[in-house]
Amino acid sequence: MPGSSETPSRAERGLAQVARAGRTVLQHSGEIAILLRDIVAALVGLRVSLRSILRQMYVMGVQSLPIVILTAVLAGIVTSQQGGYQFTGAIPLYVLGSIVAESVVLEMGPVLTAIVLVGRVGARITAELGTMKVSEQIDAFYSVGRDPVSILAAPRVVAGIIVVPILVAVANLVGILAGMVSAQLTVGLGPNSFLYGARLYWQSWDLFYSLTKALVFGFTIPVVAIHMGLRTEGGAEGVGKTTTQAVMFMTLAVLIMDALFPPLLLD
Repeated sequence: MPGSSETPSRAERGLAQVARAGRTVLQHSGEIAILLRDIVAALVGLRVSLRSILRQMYVMGVQSLPIVILTAVLAGIVTSQQGGYQFTGAIPLYVLGSIVAESVVLEMGPVLTAIVLVGRVGARITAELGTMKVSEQIDAFYSVGRDPVSILAAPRVVAGIIVVPILVAVANLVGILAGMVSAQLTVGLGPNSFLYGARLYWQSWDLFYSLTKALVFGFTIPVVAIHMGLRTEGGAEGVGKTTTQAVMFMTLAVLIMDALFPPLLLD
């Protein structure tokens, strides 16, 4: 009837939610594309300070090293203990070396390191830039003719690309050594037998695969963190909300890309 309002059906509400979600995804994608364009322009134009890159490498790399090593040790121990527990007499014990090495290098090392960096580095970047955004420090850069992308964004992305593969390489080595020690203590597998099993099924491609994962994660984490930080609104409450969302987005991005790697590089 004229002038009467009809209640939207469940299907209409569902379509509206899908449309809003699609619009949000497209908006984030467009903003990230613009951010990447500006970062590339800053790097090509040599407007990025080497000192800023080194400072970010120290923050992301050196300061993250203890927690990365601790995580790798625990990953190696757990993988070794679980593998040894599931072994039966029909399987040679030295195969445990291969299980630990392949599990750590292909999966545990890069993924756990990335998750640790999401919480330690990604959340920090989002909170720092978000605080600068809501306190109008970003606008102050523009007002004095300075580019915040070349000062704040590009050094963090470059540092992430350089540092994360190094951290993953350290995590792989530490995880394998921790697994070897755990195997000797729990199932009596000596270092020589462990390393024999690790070399038996080892392929050079495995290391390339692991470091490629690390490179992608090292690029994705700071890009998402910077993007979320620069779009923060709403004061201190907005900083907390945006940081929480950024951690969720970064974690999902790491897990989704990790799921895409096997069909792309291992088939």
